[in-house]
Amino acid sequence: MTSIGGAEMVDWNLAVATATRLVRPGPDVSRDEARAVVAELRRHAKASEEHVRGFTRMIPEGHEPQDTPVLVVDRAGWIRANVAGFREVLRPLLDKMQERRGSAPGGAVLGAVGGKVTGVEVGMLLSFLASRVLGQYETFAPPSRELPAGTGGGRLLLVAPNIVHVERELEVDPHDFRLWVCLHEETHRTQFTAVPWLRDHMEGEIQSFLGETEVDPMTVLERLREAAQSLAGGRPEGEAGEDGGRSLVEIVQTPAQREILGRLTAVMSLLEGHADFVMDGVGPEVVPSVAEIREKFQQRRARGAGRLDLALRKLLGLDAKLRQYRDGERFVRAVVDEVGMEGFNRVWTSPNTLPTKAEIAKPADWVARVHRRADS
Repeated sequence: MTSIGGAEMVDWNLAVATATRLVRPGPDVSRDEARAVVAELRRHAKASEEHVRGFTRMIPEGHEPQDTPVLVVDRAGWIRANVAGFREVLRPLLDKMQERRGSAPGGAVLGAVGGKVTGVEVGMLLSFLASRVLGQYETFAPPSRELPAGTGGGRLLLVAPNIVHVERELEVDPHDFRLWVCLHEETHRTQFTAVPWLRDHMEGEIQSFLGETEVDPMTVLERLREAAQSLAGGRPEGEAGEDGGRSLVEIVQTPAQREILGRLTAVMSLLEGHADFVMDGVGPEVVPSVAEIREKFQQRRARGAGRLDLALRKLLGLDAKLRQYRDGERFVRAVVDEVGMEGFNRVWTSPNTLPTKAEIAKPADWVARVHRRADS
């Protein structure tokens, strides 16, 4: 990144070091067991390609989508991959903020201190998430020797210690659970490799969102401070205001950002719901204990890991992620029930056929807009 006065807005190396130091250790496994888990996850990831393609029919027979690597990583590997992704996506915004701060009195000194403070904060956030993510399709990942990516920038991560931890916690068949997780993540890989315009569309929306961010760092910090006070009950009694019940992510947004976020939320609901729908659709044929896994995993999602986990999920807006799974899956199921899988796949035609946030809640409206108008 371009730096002014030798300081970056975020000390990314410190973020990695902080997250790696604070992340909880993974489950106790022997070296041989760890090797066996990694090998099985790779086999399941490969097998999932055929299962997902056959069920979704997103990739025409005889066509091969752009290949992207499957990486089985530990928690530290997930942290390094995500820091690289954050750095890439946030580069335009941070460069703009860097330029604004560099021209201010004492900007270089503030940058040296602020970059390290922000690096620690990012590291603390990633240490929390690194023990919870089972798998992830990284859409905007820059390639490196340690963490390669496809030519389009994508790669699939499977976090082996987290998968082992959850399968033990739920007391489910480990081989079935590992395949079940791979089916979900492979669906995400199929979504982006089979729909060439989807990555650029998502990146454009994200950059538009970031472009609306307040450039003045002091303004951002002030809004964060007010948000933290409201979430911590710091407002004077009787001044709950309109921010009550909203996450930190929501509170610091501008009106323009909320509009963009509505579109992004609809797309994310579609992608997550579609992955859950595919996972359940393929599951009964290839995962014998899928019903038990699904029931126990849903219960785990709903209750979180404890009071601290629930509080952090609310603060960071991660409870919205859970709604995306539920609302998106209902949308996909309703559309497939009405117009079939081929009819549903019209959703991937162009950005104009993606559902709106309102249509996610009312699938019949999407069918009326995309099908009945196109067929009339």
